[in-house]
Amino acid sequence: MRSVYTKVLLWSFGTLVFSLAALFAIGFFVARRDIRGSLPFRVNMYLLDEAIEAYESGGAAKAAPLLKKQGLYFRLELHLTNAAGKDLVTGEDRSAAIPKVGEPPRKVGGRLVFAMPDRSGRYRLVVYLPEAPFDMRPMIPYYILILLAVAGLCWLLAVNIAAPLRQLSRTVERFGAGDLDARVRLRRRDELGELAGAFNQMADRIQTLLNAERRLLQDISHELRSPLARLSFAAELTRTATDRNAAVARLRKEIDRLADLISGLIQVTRAEGEFPERNLEELSVNELVQEVCSSCELEAAARRCKIEAASSGDVTLRGDPELLRRAVENVVRNAIRYSPEESAVVVNVERNGASASISVRDHGPGVPEEMLAKIFTPFFRVDSSRDTATGGVGLGLAIAQRAVLLHHGAISADNENPGLRVTITLPLASAPA
Repeated sequence: MRSVYTKVLLWSFGTLVFSLAALFAIGFFVARRDIRGSLPFRVNMYLLDEAIEAYESGGAAKAAPLLKKQGLYFRLELHLTNAAGKDLVTGEDRSAAIPKVGEPPRKVGGRLVFAMPDRSGRYRLVVYLPEAPFDMRPMIPYYILILLAVAGLCWLLAVNIAAPLRQLSRTVERFGAGDLDARVRLRRRDELGELAGAFNQMADRIQTLLNAERRLLQDISHELRSPLARLSFAAELTRTATDRNAAVARLRKEIDRLADLISGLIQVTRAEGEFPERNLEELSVNELVQEVCSSCELEAAARRCKIEAASSGDVTLRGDPELLRRAVENVVRNAIRYSPEESAVVVNVERNGASASISVRDHGPGVPEEMLAKIFTPFFRVDSSRDTATGGVGLGLAIAQRAVLLHHGAISADNENPGLRVTITLPLASAPA
């Protein structure tokens, strides 16, 4: 049942049906138990026919004991009259007390009186109902049972609705108190289940943003110390150096390195924190790779190397174009940075079943095997890359990894001897969540 509204409606309707059924059952049971008291309301022609037969065969002497016997048995007062209302046993005139045919029972002396005519219309069976009022006391235990049953059904309905709300409330309190791992565990498909799912998504989003913010602060506090120290030294050198142009050039270089570091940190944070707000769209992997290779041609020319792009066919998937472009570009630029002169950076796009594969290979020195698993860690740099000519800030591959993981993909690196191959694998069927 997927709707709380429908659930409440059905429970209420079921409670009403149960109550009505219980009332009918109790009434039927009481009527069966006290059938003698209920028969005066259902007097049939059989009693009248017996009284007429007795009167016509034996007169008032035979009819009187029969009427008395029937009256005692059914706890009624019975009289046989003619059409004019004259009592055929006692001779009394009962016309004033007898309702006309088709009229409802008449109240006479505090008692209800009704008359039943025979088929010929010559006789009437006059019935005086007993004066005893209707007693509710015998019905009280049954009504109490109905009340308890309805209360039980209402309690079940209240528990069914209130229990998940209490669970959600406790989870919200835990989350608000700082337990970012608190989640609502509900296996419902109605509005309450949707509410729990929405809260879990919100909690995931908040946790991701807070973790990204904390990581950014930690990374900045750790990594900005050395650049700021060098920048301060370069500024002091500019003031005291004899070759002011060289000092200014060094100062500008330190500023550029600091700007690159801050830009990389911001990219990492955006890649991790802003993705759920982005618009996903169908994109061509081949066109995206071709665009990245074109934008990196000048940088490759400055390094005196070239970029070769190849594809085994057109590949499309659903994702964030800007995020994927940034991931591929960081991998390609990293390959260019470590490529020797007169070599090629080879970028290949393939489709492997339900996934797309983008591989980027350079012909540089590669990475020691024990460090392959660490090169996607933020700020990790292989020792040989830490010189000012080639060394980055160690964020390019980390940015690429986070962008790929947000698309439910994978990224890996392998030595090719010579060179390093970085492979990005992205699913084609499922869109990022």
